[in-house]
Amino acid sequence: MSDIERPWALMRHHAGWADVFHVDSDAADSVTGFYPDRESLGPPVTYSVRAVLARFPTIEAARAAREGAVAEWRKHDAAVREAEDKLVAAEGAREAAWLACLTDAAKA
Repeated sequence: MSDIERPWALMRHHAGWADVFHVDSDAADSVTGFYPDRESLGPPVTYSVRAVLARFPTIEAARAAREGAVAEWRKHDAAVREAEDKLVAAEGAREAAWLACLTDAAKA
């Protein structure tokens, strides 16, 4: 058993997802360990402590937290899609206005 009180961490993978990481050793500014869910376990890797999103006492707690966070992330999907649609429309209007301005200037 590890002598680290909270040896399981969630590490940022990409926006909205975190990978479970086992911390084998801690330093003041880094953590070293491995990803238990990866197909091949290579040599231990070291990351800055800034990569750690949260620490947990068990792998089950880390996985449960990750799943809860994914569910929370998904609650905002519709609002994000709506905002993206508005952004695309606004960019289209900006492009049309820019081209119209150039065309009008060329006719003058």
